[in-house]
Amino acid sequence: MRKEELQYLPLSVQEYVTHLRVIKGKSDLTTLEYASDLRTFFRFLKKSRALCPADCAFDEIDIRDIDDAFIASITLMDAYNYLVFCKDERGNTDRTRARKVSTLKSYFDYMYRKVKRIPQDPMIDLEMPKFKKAARPKYLTLEQATRLLNAVEGKNKERDYCIITLFLNCGLRLAELCSLNYGDIREDCTIDVTGKGNKERVVYLNNACLKAIRDYMRVRPVDGVIDKKALFISAQKKRMSRESVQKMVQKYLDKAGLGDQGFSVHKLRHTAATLMYQSGDADVLVLKEILGHENLNTTEIYTHTDSGQIRNAMNANPLSKANEG
Repeated sequence: MRKEELQYLPLSVQEYVTHLRVIKGKSDLTTLEYASDLRTFFRFLKKSRALCPADCAFDEIDIRDIDDAFIASITLMDAYNYLVFCKDERGNTDRTRARKVSTLKSYFDYMYRKVKRIPQDPMIDLEMPKFKKAARPKYLTLEQATRLLNAVEGKNKERDYCIITLFLNCGLRLAELCSLNYGDIREDCTIDVTGKGNKERVVYLNNACLKAIRDYMRVRPVDGVIDKKALFISAQKKRMSRESVQKMVQKYLDKAGLGDQGFSVHKLRHTAATLMYQSGDADVLVLKEILGHENLNTTEIYTHTDSGQIRNAMNANPLSKANEG
């Protein structure tokens, strides 16, 4: 969902989105996800209640006429029917449906408790779908990460190498990297990063990052740049978009012979976290701060061990040689 589409939402949803941004401090990306969930919910209700033409495409159902009276008529069963629709008709995963439940509970709590525009909260007993524990994150080995870096070449070599270096060393999210300004780099070898929910954190730059940034800054375009503050500049002299960074990374993954193994930009973040943890110099609490996680449970997915670590631990047991000789 795009920002300009917010005007086609019910007024209460527009006000709710403003509340999320201004009061709750949610990021634009998060608020647009909430708005998209509510748009789908209200379109489902109008369709299921036959309040739109039968031949109207789902994505073209107009929901601007939904008012407080309509919202007050919504029941808990409407929500459960909506979740069935999301699972059966739209193929949403358990995790996606859990997010939609969070959206509904948050919105109706706002309507009932915050602004008192409905007489009761029908979602107070709405339960979260159960979903399997997140799979262990996929990541590049040290050898694969080195191959990826060595594959970088061409006229944008310094820029592309710097981007991949920051991903692999700092564990940045795609949106975080694209929003970096050159003014975010500090003289004390740190960089200010704005993460989810507009929360800022300080990331320390190691020697590889500092060298890559210096090399890039020597060739970074200056004349004709449209977004003069942006750190990473595209061929069109604009701030690099998420799509262009994704395509660039995929190009080098293909060149390094890693393109068919399910790696992506986000997997580079997984790689940074996993390699730091496996080095033994970063415990889970340190990783939490580096990655900008709100909950420790999110970080703990990186604390998995591989077979080599298990074998080394077993061999390190002082009793492992007790029966020799």
